[in-house]
Amino acid sequence: MIHHLKGQLIEKNPTYVVIECNGIGYSVNISLHTFSLIPDSEAVNLYTHLQVKEDSHTLYGFAEKSEREIFRLLISVSGIGTNTARTMLSSLQPREISEAIASGDVATIQSVKGIGAKTAQRVILDLKDKVLKVLGDDEVFVSQNNTNKEEALSALEILGYNRRQAGKVVEKILKEDPESTVESIIKLALKKL
Repeated sequence: MIHHLKGQLIEKNPTYVVIECNGIGYSVNISLHTFSLIPDSEAVNLYTHLQVKEDSHTLYGFAEKSEREIFRLLISVSGIGTNTARTMLSSLQPREISEAIASGDVATIQSVKGIGAKTAQRVILDLKDKVLKVLGDDEVFVSQNNTNKEEALSALEILGYNRRQAGKVVEKILKEDPESTVESIIKLALKKL
């Protein structure tokens, strides 16, 4: 099993990257989430999942370990293949997927192209307990007011803050006060960033 690749970024596309490690170029399939997190610099580090089939060996790459864990959970569900899991991670953030699974939000899972109602229900049924075990209760925060969170994150991003860093701060704020308004979330986040 190839755990991760650390090397020079040769080519970057929305669906795959080519990373050169010690003279060998690896073609690695990625999601749009990972694409957005990969810097345009030469050095890159991706966590990987190697899928071995009779006729191919395919590498999937992830900027974060948590995204790789969600990917592995998704492909463990009957009816979800690697391409469908990658589509899910391209359509939704890994945290959105884990929150949807933890809260039993069929509509969010079903909003992904190619996922029907039965498959969405199967994903939730099969993975609800596993998501909480793998990611821990504190990492999966089921917010009733995701629109406030998204609006605050968008505003902070426009102000020039890194979305991941801002996301962590906003999560902490919402854990302390789930009923926070967008304005109060932004003001508190600006103090903590």
